Amino acid sequence: MEQDNLSLVVHSKGDLRLENRPIPEPGPNDVLLQMHSVGICGSDVHYWQNGHIGDYVVTKPMVLGHEASGRVVKVGSAVKHLKVGDRVAIEPGVPREIDDFFKNGRYNLSPTIFFCATPPDDGNLCRYYKHSANFCYKLPDNVTFEEGALIEPLSVGIHACRRAGVSLGSTVLICGAGPIGLVSLLVAKEMGASQVIITDLSRERLAMAKELGADFQLTVKREDTPQHLAKSVEGMLGAQPHITIECTGAESSIQTAIYATRSGGVVVLVGLGSEMATIPLINAALREVDIRGVFRYCNTWPTAIAMLASGKVNVKPLVTHRFPLEQAVQAFETTRQGAGVKVMLKCDQNDQNP
Repeated sequence: MEQDNLSLVVHSKGDLRLENRPIPEPGPNDVLLQMHSVGICGSDVHYWQNGHIGDYVVTKPMVLGHEASGRVVKVGSAVKHLKVGDRVAIEPGVPREIDDFFKNGRYNLSPTIFFCATPPDDGNLCRYYKHSANFCYKLPDNVTFEEGALIEPLSVGIHACRRAGVSLGSTVLICGAGPIGLVSLLVAKEMGASQVIITDLSRERLAMAKELGADFQLTVKREDTPQHLAKSVEGMLGAQPHITIECTGAESSIQTAIYATRSGGVVVLVGLGSEMATIPLINAALREVDIRGVFRYCNTWPTAIAMLASGKVNVKPLVTHRFPLEQAVQAFETTRQGAGVKVMLKCDQNDQNP
């Protein structure tokens, strides 16, 4: 095993460094992974640029990265289901205690959960990383490492569509055609949505959405009012959608989501914006439009792996840029500028393949 454990570490707002860290030793229930592919998420960039997300504040150096896959190189003494050489996808949220949320199957809501690259917990943008074996999922031979890393954003789409109640024949509006909007599109179509309309400011992203199966694309202009956009959605679909999945976090987009959704329908809030938002709550209340939150995901990795292995869902087009780990700072700058869709970092010097 090579001795260097090059890691991408945010020290404070604006201070991002590549540095060598010790290779961790797995505990009885852990595995040590040689990392292969790690996607850059908007939250990673946000910690670098702002030093915090809401109440999660970077107070000490933290390794970034949570969309990841790798190969098992060492196995803890109590681990039975994995062996050295297995290729795995990593679920970054690991409950620390068996509380009520864990018992109810909603462990993502546990207040003490460990989560990669959420202060103070280190992420996995490094050469070697230790993780709970129970939250490492073996990848079938026909699923690539990059697809394994993309299970993390795909899981947000699965959880959002489950929370929304997407089913056979649903009509769905998706606000925002970034990575999360696009995976929500893929999942909604696979879960039976008959028509999906997606909105964005960027024509390039809407073109990608069309390639991935969106039935309608609506280009948003900054001067458009939420009511006007809601009417445009209804005009294109021929009726108001049953479900809206809001992936931007922008206040005006949340307003559009509520106005656009048909009475008795569901709005799911996935995007994170400012803490307070002014929304047409009475409009939603009088029309019995349910507003539901989404926090990460739970119980999604097996579903995501099955979807990818079967070929039903294709996430490969989402990866538009690749960088070796040594060029991580440049890769983060690329993401910050909004270029492409998903930027992937390659952590194994001897294997830069997808």
